Amino acid sequence: MLGPVEVVVGDREFAPKPRKVHQLLAMLLLRAGRIVPIETLAEELWPEEKPKRARATAQTYVYQLRRMFKEWGVATGGEEVLVTRQSGYVLRIDPEQVDLFVFQRIVQQSRDLLRRHEHDAAAKLLRSALGMWTGSPLSDVACGPTLAAEAIALQEQRRNAQHLWIEAEIEVGGHHELISELRLLIVANPLDETLHGQLMRVLGRSGRRSDALDAFHDLRKDLNDRLGIEPGAELRKLYHELLIADREQQR
Repeated sequence: MLGPVEVVVGDREFAPKPRKVHQLLAMLLLRAGRIVPIETLAEELWPEEKPKRARATAQTYVYQLRRMFKEWGVATGGEEVLVTRQSGYVLRIDPEQVDLFVFQRIVQQSRDLLRRHEHDAAAKLLRSALGMWTGSPLSDVACGPTLAAEAIALQEQRRNAQHLWIEAEIEVGGHHELISELRLLIVANPLDETLHGQLMRVLGRSGRRSDALDAFHDLRKDLNDRLGIEPGAELRKLYHELLIADREQQR
């Protein structure tokens, strides 16, 4: 799920070719272990206008996906993987077999470590979690309203994990190594104030206060040009702290 939506069996990767079946797979994976009502599936598959036989057509897609699972060798201890319930369908799969759920578990474990100030262990876990991503979430799926919202939410989860990882690395003390990493992340997220603040802190701790001040001015210009707003209060406070320290150093 952390990139193209695929099913991996052994060393082979599979994905449904029919667009609607691929959408169906994504919906079921996101709610693995829970009933996905047929109405929810229909709203996702046909957001503008449902066909007259929407339920029957959705059932056909479910049948096609079941058949693909059997062809691919997907199994859960001999039990049916995709189960019909009165109100919808359930994908019965171990959460540890879905990279998204593994990622979320690792991030939560990292948060617990950070609360205990175990920054080095948290940084290593977060690095492994972020390494699971292979691209933009649901990037190869035709998204209706539900999947489009989910894709945005997943991107936000990834950004939050990046913020946590950088924060853990800052506490570990790898300032010089973080500068290039932060600059790359900022290229992908140019208006992310958290990343800019982390870059400013890392530059400041590396003795490069003037560069840290320049980073603030660059963000301020981008925010003014694109959104007509100023950086947030926390970032402005950090800027003034660095400015005062820089002036004192020059005396």
